[in-house]
Amino acid sequence: MANAPSNAILYDKIRAVEWENGRLKLIDQRLLPGKFEHLYLDHLPESAKAITDMVVRGAPAIGVTAAYAVVLAARDRYKENPNGWHKAIQADLDLLAEARPTAVNLRWAVEHMRGLINAGIPGNPLMRLLSEAQRIHADDIAANRRMGELGAALIETGSGVLTHCNTGALATGGYGTALGVVRAGYAAGRIKSVYADETRPWLQGARLTAWELVQEGIPATLIADSAATYLMKQGKVAWVIVGADRIAANGDTANKIGTYMTAVAARHHGVKFMVVAPTSTVDMKTPDGAAIPIETRAEAEVLGFGGTRTAPEGIQAWNPAFDITPAELIDAIVTEKGVVTKPTRDKLVAMMKSA
Repeated sequence: MANAPSNAILYDKIRAVEWENGRLKLIDQRLLPGKFEHLYLDHLPESAKAITDMVVRGAPAIGVTAAYAVVLAARDRYKENPNGWHKAIQADLDLLAEARPTAVNLRWAVEHMRGLINAGIPGNPLMRLLSEAQRIHADDIAANRRMGELGAALIETGSGVLTHCNTGALATGGYGTALGVVRAGYAAGRIKSVYADETRPWLQGARLTAWELVQEGIPATLIADSAATYLMKQGKVAWVIVGADRIAANGDTANKIGTYMTAVAARHHGVKFMVVAPTSTVDMKTPDGAAIPIETRAEAEVLGFGGTRTAPEGIQAWNPAFDITPAELIDAIVTEKGVVTKPTRDKLVAMMKSA
């Protein structure tokens, strides 16, 4: 009899990014949960725009998308000029790298693919670059499953957990970072209840995390961001589990706006705080959180809701997309290389150097 899949794999049905028949295929996350549609992209500029417009979002998913976008650009440039495509593609790579400034995975993927190109690829580069993009994608999924196991092992059986933003299969190559821990923890019986913040103003928790959990059959409860502190006071959660868009060398972490206030509340209430992200999100060139650029998005995202303006004319809005959680508020950083508790610069350096 063939070996049955592990319980964790049973909660792994969703792929936000795929390469299909020579095209980049993305779930259009702007439409969820009302509509489930895919966008099919053939060129790098439209792929960069899809990243900027949040068709695809989440640092690991953006990195995977970028790797495939480089393949599209190489195909176009090689067709135009088989002898000069290496130089022509450089402007495309620069355009792609600027699609969103905070997520380090985007620049990591672009520079990784640029390195291959600059090292020299004889003949048509399509298959070499596609093979590398597919490896990056597969490695991300494998890393997520490993992080799921490591993070779940920290959680006591029967615990409640709280998530913020979307850190699942929709935000990664597949399975998820923080939501991967939820998947693995629920499959192992360690997690009894899951709470998801709405995550204003884009409602990634209400639209995307809730949708993923429903698709996977994992029971969950949606709450307003402002209810999280009171939830903690009720003793209903033992861990807050979040992802990251960039982790600085000292452990300071950039994540979706609202993460910092949740971490402060968690520390006050004795709730543990876990950051789950692949090592490609750890930026050892960024010394601390103060050096991480924070993207500011359009005022309209705060001034309205669902396409309808809810604020009066004449009022201004401030709309930072991310905030910084100081390392001292983080109990554990989980990567595919292991778990760093009470993170410091020395601990992260040692982790990054490990096999």
